[in-house]
Amino acid sequence: MAGILTGPASNSLQRLFIPAACVFIFFLGYTSQWLFNTAEYLEPGPMTQRETAIFNVLLVCLWLTYYKSCTVPPGQYTFPPPQSNDDDDKKDNIEPSSTTASSTTKQSPKQSTTPARWCKKCAAPKPLRAHHCRHCGTCIPKMDHHCPWTGNCVSLQTFPHFFRLLVYANLALAYLHCILLYPRFRALFWDDSSRLPAYLGPSIPAMVHLTLLGLLGGLASLGMGVLLITTARSWVLNQTMIEGWEVERHEAVLLRAKKGGWWAGDGGTTTPALRIDRVEFPYDLGFFANMAQAMGTRNILSWLDPLVGGGPTVSAEVGKGTGWEWEENGFNDRVGMWPPPDPDKMRRSGPAGSTWPGAAAVSRAEIESIDHKWKNPQEEVAVFRARQEMDLRRRRGESGVIAELNEGEELEDLDYEYVESDEPGWTNSEGDRLRDYGVDEDAEEDDEDVPLGELLRRRKAYDNSEA
Repeated sequence: MAGILTGPASNSLQRLFIPAACVFIFFLGYTSQWLFNTAEYLEPGPMTQRETAIFNVLLVCLWLTYYKSCTVPPGQYTFPPPQSNDDDDKKDNIEPSSTTASSTTKQSPKQSTTPARWCKKCAAPKPLRAHHCRHCGTCIPKMDHHCPWTGNCVSLQTFPHFFRLLVYANLALAYLHCILLYPRFRALFWDDSSRLPAYLGPSIPAMVHLTLLGLLGGLASLGMGVLLITTARSWVLNQTMIEGWEVERHEAVLLRAKKGGWWAGDGGTTTPALRIDRVEFPYDLGFFANMAQAMGTRNILSWLDPLVGGGPTVSAEVGKGTGWEWEENGFNDRVGMWPPPDPDKMRRSGPAGSTWPGAAAVSRAEIESIDHKWKNPQEEVAVFRARQEMDLRRRRGESGVIAELNEGEELEDLDYEYVESDEPGWTNSEGDRLRDYGVDEDAEEDDEDVPLGELLRRRKAYDNSEA
């Protein structure tokens, strides 16, 4: 489904989506009125003034919300300008709680702030719930997905306008079908007028036009209806499409860990298993709180107002306020635990799994074995051979459990699916990857928690290169 939402990867093709959508709205909204008012013998005759007024008001609301969905910026994080090397050296000696936007001196136990994540494409810290869009070329706050039909990301700032667009599009389509098209189809095929001779009925061009309105409008109603339902679900649960994908991935990780999947441990019995704990989705605060947060106001009357209805905006204060801090429900042991780690991503994030926790455990075991006092030479030789075998497996980049038990052919039974290609990564039950939502997967590959000192080093190196 995400492929339909985000469209083709080529930006040149995506430029055609907005003109195509405008032509489609014009065809269904205005040629239909021309047909109803000019076609001869098309019962029940021309549209009434009431029907014309209501339908055109819905179309005006549709155009307004579509314009805002296309033109309102999705939001962007701004950081202070580069500072001198002397200032950076002084900052390195300050306590971490006062040096970065991702830390605060006093933090509420239910308020998660910007974590130590780094976007290598933006060369800047990446706040929570933000993702780097491969179409917009920047980190988008609370990114839901990139929509080709608006040429814009559905995000913290654009979600209210996008939701209003779906509401008025579905209302206009429902009015077109139920109030305008249905009586005319009924008169043609079921009422007494259907028994009249053909020369007393609509012309062939009018019948073709009416049929196209019914078919294309029906397809549009189906697609927009499904999209409205999924978007309303995201709105009520305070869960973006990307986060829904992450929830499904986490469930698959837990299922595989329960069934004894291949990331239960690396390096045989000498390596402790990678612990997989359930992480609850932390941003579900309750129905009304979720909806008010997404709309940027608790005033229900403004939620669907196409004229003055706005939305939240990213705070200009770095590291604080809207878009930087997110209230959590307190279901987890600590704040900032979402998204939960993906063991496969951790295993792939370094050469031959060097950053996977299992690799660090193996290194510690090797260091301890050097100074160990062996009972006999045979024990020392056995341990050396085991260590040598682990080295060979790490150089090949294989998992120890797969290499020893040859379980690769059975992994498809554990509900952690991969696309059938040379590219690693998880796909959900609908075959969607993160890139299908518009996310730049290259930027996501190395965005896990980064130590504070490493963040400062990267920022300093970037500032020096810009200077």
